[in-house]
Amino acid sequence: MPSFALRLLPVLLFLLTTTAWAALPPSVDGQLLPSLAPMLERVMPAVANISTVTRIEAAEHPLLRDPFFRHFFDIPNQHQQRSSLGSGIIVDAKRGLVLTNHHVIAKADEIRVTLHDGRVLEAQLIGSDPETDVAVLKILAENLTALPFADSDQLRVGDFVVAIGNPFGLRQTVTSGIVSGLGRTGLGIEGYENFIQTDASINPGNSGGPLVNLRGELVGMNTAILAPGGGNIGIGFAIPANMARAIMEQLVRYGTVRRGLLGIAVQDLNEELARALNLTQTEGALVAKVQKGSAAEEAGLRTGDVILKFNDKPIRGASDLRNQFGLLRVGEPIVLDILRDGRPKRLSAQVADPYRNYLPGERIAPELAGALLGELDTGSGVPGVPVGTVERDSPAWQAGLREGDRLLQVNGQRIGKLRDIGAILRASKGLYSLHIQRGDNLLILSRR
Repeated sequence: MPSFALRLLPVLLFLLTTTAWAALPPSVDGQLLPSLAPMLERVMPAVANISTVTRIEAAEHPLLRDPFFRHFFDIPNQHQQRSSLGSGIIVDAKRGLVLTNHHVIAKADEIRVTLHDGRVLEAQLIGSDPETDVAVLKILAENLTALPFADSDQLRVGDFVVAIGNPFGLRQTVTSGIVSGLGRTGLGIEGYENFIQTDASINPGNSGGPLVNLRGELVGMNTAILAPGGGNIGIGFAIPANMARAIMEQLVRYGTVRRGLLGIAVQDLNEELARALNLTQTEGALVAKVQKGSAAEEAGLRTGDVILKFNDKPIRGASDLRNQFGLLRVGEPIVLDILRDGRPKRLSAQVADPYRNYLPGERIAPELAGALLGELDTGSGVPGVPVGTVERDSPAWQAGLREGDRLLQVNGQRIGKLRDIGAILRASKGLYSLHIQRGDNLLILSRR
């Protein structure tokens, strides 16, 4: 009996301990217990639910895709609707600006924002940048609460953070954790990667929601998780607030992010390369190639230089340099701290316009107004006329052209030179079809 009682005692103590924990008072000896509730009460009104609708034409007989056939037989346009859910962050109450992920609103025909108080508002897409997965929306409403930005460059591994969002459609869910890592790259998630890694649970629907510090300031925007088995394993990623803010400012001002050109190819500086160059350090970006006539050449960069700092910010490797440069706009100044033959040197440059030799589309044909078009480079072996920036809702945009496309054919005719486009359109008396290359895909865009 005594031995049984001794074995039972720890169990009773455990039960008493857990019961006491479940019923903890708000204060002990007059001291308030720590809680995130006061901070969250300030932050939650700035977190929104984002829902989108994308219309997809239903599979049907080819004749039913003809709008004239539908009109003649009075057949209504049939479509399916696909909705997606995500989160958003109100960052400017006066202007009604909401930050979210590009992948949350990509290809959406309608975007709705549901506020913390239940109001449902139609949102206007101000601009979106797939390369960083950042999008900016605008809503018209009064009494909005905005989330203040923190300086995400000051984050340290081990800092406590809180993720807020709408996972699986559950509104206003909060999870907490710490910063597990900084400057995560090479994940293949976005074009420009400089992620904050956190073990705060991030799930589907959290995308676009805020990652905040214990002061309730925005340090990042939740974006993705590493889930090899399809579930959350405590490895989530957020876009740093400083990167999201820089992209937002460009999208609000210009409607797009127009990245410049430095004109160099760089690679990481590993131990083997460092030994070959008689360097004692392995951090930095090694210049492997300098493009002729580029801003880098004008600044005096040479092959073999090691870039240590970019605008006074340390450069750990090639991806770090790419991320820093990707936040700058055409015409902005650059200061580079480099090592050349083991000696430090400081160079100045300016972000060059990659489309400075392109022609406005309206000078070629009215149907291509709003696009910048480059001359076909017959010596490069790359087919087609390169397409630069395309203004949203311009004639070129409505024709289907996007930045980075290569225009192969117009109205079924191959293009030998840029001026051929105008001649083809004049002879055809209009634009009917475009054959373009977009990445690895060949597309035929038809106009009725």
